[in-house]
Amino acid sequence: MADDQQPPRMRVLRYPTDTFAQAASTMRKVLYEIKKIIVGQDLMLERILVALLSRGHILIEGVPGLAKTLAIKTTAQVLDCQFRRIQFTPDLVPADLIGTRIYNQKSGTFEVEMGPVFANLVLADEINRAPAKVQSALLESMQERQVTIGKQTFVLPDPFLVLATQNPIESEGTYPLPEAQVDRFMFKVVISYPSFHEEMTVVDRITEQSPTVSRIIRADELLELQKIAEAVYVDPKLHEYAVSLVTATRTPQEFGLGDLAKFISYGSSPRGSLNLIIGAKALALLRGREYAMPEDVRDLVPEVLRHRFILSYEALAHDITPEHLLQRVSEAVPVPKVHIGDPYGDTRANLEAPRV
Repeated sequence: MADDQQPPRMRVLRYPTDTFAQAASTMRKVLYEIKKIIVGQDLMLERILVALLSRGHILIEGVPGLAKTLAIKTTAQVLDCQFRRIQFTPDLVPADLIGTRIYNQKSGTFEVEMGPVFANLVLADEINRAPAKVQSALLESMQERQVTIGKQTFVLPDPFLVLATQNPIESEGTYPLPEAQVDRFMFKVVISYPSFHEEMTVVDRITEQSPTVSRIIRADELLELQKIAEAVYVDPKLHEYAVSLVTATRTPQEFGLGDLAKFISYGSSPRGSLNLIIGAKALALLRGREYAMPEDVRDLVPEVLRHRFILSYEALAHDITPEHLLQRVSEAVPVPKVHIGDPYGDTRANLEAPRV
């Protein structure tokens, strides 16, 4: 039989069907516990959970007082993970993040003192208030999940996620994030003010006894949930869909969007395609499915791609926003038709791997 006539290879499942349902139920409990403290901001909370399942980092942008820091701190409490908060300031130096070597007079040798980056969840609060050399100190830890101090390399704890916040309305004393670092954030979530009823709930809770949260899972259980999210099925058509969405930010004219080319200086990197698929797996799991759908990919487009391309001066002059361009891209790229339901059909019994 010729190569082009070979039957498609079937993916072997690592988990039985009920494992995905149990994982989704666990994550719903996590979300419920977080929402005891955080009112509203559903999109932000969902994206935080997707980033946790996808081993991704998240950048949250919003005006002060929208519970960005509180949401991340509460998440760490619910997950019972080692948590460190780093308040970024202009006088911060890289050693304040990753650690440094200290001379021990008794032994006559240099010893390494670990920085606050050695934790499961690291909150980089107001990350744009530190200069570029400090922000760049996070590059190795975010990508390789390791830190080099002197001639020694240290592996960071697992799981490891950086959750950064920044204020968009205050430019005095702030520094733009290097493009290389921005690209390492899986999501950039932009949040706005709560609704009237949500804010009423916040005000009412202040007069009552402050609610407390309980631990739902441990760090090692989160690692297992991450593995389950990796096992979510993704139709090959969704791979093509994700790459097409990213390609449209580089060469919009190929998708009938020639009028947008003048507004984009540089399109998204391949990390955009990867994060769309990885994030779609986690989002599908949160939604109770063991397979991803086109809407899982499309729903993540704003958060995955808004920070991955650079607008031209003409776009800035005409107040063209990344959200406007991504809306046009999402409308122009055809949505693929994939099988709805059990992607494995009636052959599941033959595809499931035995439990270990």
